[in-house]
Amino acid sequence: MSRLPAATIFTATIFTATALVLTAIIAPAFAQDDTGFGGTSGPDLSIEAIEPEKEALAVGFAGDAPADIGRFLLANGAGNAQLSPNGQSIAFSSSITGAPQIWIIALTGPDAGSDAGPAIGGQPRQLTFGNGISFFRWSSDGKGLLYGADNDGNEQQGYFFIASDGSSEKRVFPAKGGTFRVFGDFAADGQTFVYASTARNGLDFDIYRATLSGEDALVYKGSYGNFARSLSPDGRYAIVTQTVGEDGDNLQLLDLKSGAIKTVSQPASRANHGDGGFAWLADSRGFYFATDREREFKRLAFYTLANGRISEVDSAEKADIGDVTLCGPKQRYLAWVAGQNGRDTLVIHDRENDRKLAVPQIPQGVYSIDCAGENGRILLRISSYNRPGDLYMLDIASGDLTRSYRSNLAGLDAGNLVPGKSVRMTARDGVELQGMLYLPQNAADTPPPVLFLVHGGPTGESRAGWDPIVQYHVGRGVAVFEPNVRGSTGFGRSYVKLDDREKRLDSVRDLVDMLDALGSQGLVDKERAIVAGGSYGGYMVNAVLAAYPDSFAAGISLFGVADWITALEVASPALKAADRIEYGDISEQKWRDFYSVNSPIRQADQIRVPVLYSHGVKDPRIDIAETETMVKILRANGIDAPFIRIPDEGHGWRKLSNRLFYYRREAQFIEAQLGLSGDAPE
Repeated sequence: MSRLPAATIFTATIFTATALVLTAIIAPAFAQDDTGFGGTSGPDLSIEAIEPEKEALAVGFAGDAPADIGRFLLANGAGNAQLSPNGQSIAFSSSITGAPQIWIIALTGPDAGSDAGPAIGGQPRQLTFGNGISFFRWSSDGKGLLYGADNDGNEQQGYFFIASDGSSEKRVFPAKGGTFRVFGDFAADGQTFVYASTARNGLDFDIYRATLSGEDALVYKGSYGNFARSLSPDGRYAIVTQTVGEDGDNLQLLDLKSGAIKTVSQPASRANHGDGGFAWLADSRGFYFATDREREFKRLAFYTLANGRISEVDSAEKADIGDVTLCGPKQRYLAWVAGQNGRDTLVIHDRENDRKLAVPQIPQGVYSIDCAGENGRILLRISSYNRPGDLYMLDIASGDLTRSYRSNLAGLDAGNLVPGKSVRMTARDGVELQGMLYLPQNAADTPPPVLFLVHGGPTGESRAGWDPIVQYHVGRGVAVFEPNVRGSTGFGRSYVKLDDREKRLDSVRDLVDMLDALGSQGLVDKERAIVAGGSYGGYMVNAVLAAYPDSFAAGISLFGVADWITALEVASPALKAADRIEYGDISEQKWRDFYSVNSPIRQADQIRVPVLYSHGVKDPRIDIAETETMVKILRANGIDAPFIRIPDEGHGWRKLSNRLFYYRREAQFIEAQLGLSGDAPE
C-alpha cells in the first residue's frame, strides 16, 4: 500500500542484493522488543497453511538454461548506496548474508579501464551484522552511520549508530511497541538529527530533534503524516512534507529554534514536492527541489528563504526528475535523474557557466545518484535487466566513468536475460495505458503465455530495473508484463489522479483491457494468463478476478487487501497519513457504504480460478486476516486456494531463506497452471 518518504524503508517483496549463505542468522547485537504489533488479530492457526521449513538448497549448475529460480534470487548487487561526506567511501545495502546489511567500499583501487574489467575500489567490507537493517545514513562528519532495525519487518524501528570502521556500535533509541519512526537528516555537527515519530499518540507523526547520545525533544506536533526531510546547513530549518494522498504533499519549513512552521507550497490541487529530494545551498539561502505543482511532470525549482518565492530552474518534457543534488567545488554542479518510459537519464548542469554538460555513455537502466564533498564526483547506481546493482563513479570534469562495484549474476548466463520494452495501448474509455513487456527469446514463433506482475501503491511505477522473478519466467518461455495502470506515477499528474476514490475500479478494468490489447496484437496468448501482485497489487489481483472472472486463468495475491473497510480501519499510521485522500475517510458513512459494495470480499464468490495466497504474520500495513478471509471463502466454494503463511516476516519477504522458500513454490504454482512441463523446480 502506501509509501513512506524515500530512503527510509528497505522492506520489500524482493531485494536485489542476495547471496548463497543460508546458515542460521546471528541474533542482532541489540535485540529488538517483540512488540507483537503487526496484525490486529494474529494468525488464524486453524487455517491449513504452508510455512517455511528447512530444506536443501539445490540451484543446479552455473550456465544452466533454463536456470533454477534459486540462482535468480541469489544474484546480488548493491542496494541503496551513499557516499561518505568526504567522498572517499561508499556505504551500500546488500542482503548477501541473507538479510539486508551495511557494507563499505573504500575508493582506493586501480582504475578498471573498461566495463568488462575488474571493479575499482577496495574490498567490500561488511559493517553491520544480525538480522537486518531497515535504513542507514552517514553522519555529516563521516565518523559513522545511523541505521534502523525492526522486529521481523514490523517497521517499528530502533535506532543504532556504528563507527565507520565498525569498531564501536551503540543503541541510540530502542524500539517501542506501536511507535513508528522515519529518519530525516543530520545537522552539520554530526551529532544532531531530526526524525518523525508517532510516539506521542500512536497515530500522528511529530517532528523531533535528537542527538546520538539518545536525547530527543518534540519540536512540532503534527497531524497524520509530517516528515522532516532535510536540514539547512546552518541547522536552523527543517524541510517538512505534509502528506496529501500517496503521491502528494504540502511543503513546509520548520524553524527548529522557535518551533514555528511556515507553508512553502500548499496547492489547491495536490502536488508532489518531496520525492525528488532537496539540495541546500551551503550558505542556507535556499534549496533546489522537484515539483509537479501546476504542471503534469516534475520541474526543477528553487526556493529562496529571504522572499519566500519559488522559481523554476529547469523542466523536462514528459519526464519526472529526482535525486536532485549539488556537487563539486563551491557546489558548481547541479545534477538530477530524469525518468521516461521506465528508464533514466543523468542530467548535469554547470551553474557557473549556466549550461548542461555532455554526459558519457552510461549503461541503460534505473539510476540513483549521490555526491559529497568538493571532489566533483558522482556516485551512480544502475539497476537493469542484467545488472542487480552496479556502482559507478563519474568524474564530472573529465567525464571518466569507472565501476566501483560489480553485480554478481550467481552463474546465470547474461546472454539469456531479456530487456523490457515499453508498450502503450488504449483503454476502452480512451485513456492511454503503458507497461513494460518482457518476451521470451523464441516468442516470435508462437504467442507465449503471460504473467501480469502488478506493482503496489496504488502509486508507483514498474520500471526497467533488475527483477529476478521476471527473468526467471521469461527464461522458461513465459512472457511477463508489468502494467502501469491509471493511478501510477511517471505519466503525469492527471494520470495519477485517475484512480482516486470512486474511480478505483477503472484501474482494475485496465488490467483486462491491457490483456486484450496484448492478445489482439499477437504478443501473448491471452487464454493462458496469470495475474500476480503484492500489497496493493494483491488487492488488484483479488479485485480483477472477482469483477472479471473470465479474464485470467489464475491469480497470485501476496499480502493484499480483501475488505477496504477493515483495511482502512486497522492501517498503520504510515498508511493512515495518506489513505484518507486516496480512498476516502472510512469514518464517514459515505465511504463505508461504498466499500461495503466495492471490496473484493463482497464479490469473492465470483472468483472461479485457482489463487495462491501468502502473508507475513508481522505485517503492520495489511492485517493477515485480509488474506485469511479470501482463503476461507474460496475454499468454501471449492476453489483451489493454497496459502503460504510466513511467521517471521512483515510486509514483504526480507529474509533470503523465506524468499527462496516462497518463490520456488510460486514458480511451481505458475508452471502448473500454465501447463509447463519438463524442468520445473522440484
